[in-house]
Amino acid sequence: MTSTVTPPQPAPTQLTQFYWDALTRHELEILRCQSCGFYVHYPRPICNKCLSTELKPEKVSGRGTLYTYTWAAQAFHPYYVDKIPYCIAVVELVEQPGLRVTSNVIDCAKEDVKNGMELEVTFVDAPNQQTLAMFRPVGASAQEGK
Repeated sequence: MTSTVTPPQPAPTQLTQFYWDALTRHELEILRCQSCGFYVHYPRPICNKCLSTELKPEKVSGRGTLYTYTWAAQAFHPYYVDKIPYCIAVVELVEQPGLRVTSNVIDCAKEDVKNGMELEVTFVDAPNQQTLAMFRPVGASAQEGK
C-alpha cells in the first residue's frame, strides 16, 4: 500500500470537538462533571452519576491499565492494510475506576501485551493532519513498527 492513502477522518461534533483539539495539542482531555467530579466518557451532555449538565473538559494523566484487547487481522480501510496485525485496546484510566477509552497499544511486541499491564498515552500525528491518542507500556520508548 502506498503512503498516499490517509486514515479515515473523525467527524467531530460540538460535543466532541474539545477532545480532538486537545489531541492536536498532545493532551488527553475527558469531560468531568463540575457538580460531582465524575468523569464522563464517551462525551455526552449529561453526567451519568448525578444527571448534571455542568460538564467541562479536563486534562487527564494519560496513564492507565489495559482492560481488554484484540488483534485486528483484517483491514477495515485501505490505510490499515500494511499495519495488520494491530492491537485494538480498551484502557482504564487511573483517574477513575471504570473510566475507559478505546485506542491502540503500540511499541509493544504482540506476546508482551497482557491485560492489566500499565500503559501511558502517546500522541501519533497521522498523515491527514489528525493527531491520535495511542497507548504504550509505561517507560517504553517510541519504536518503528508495532
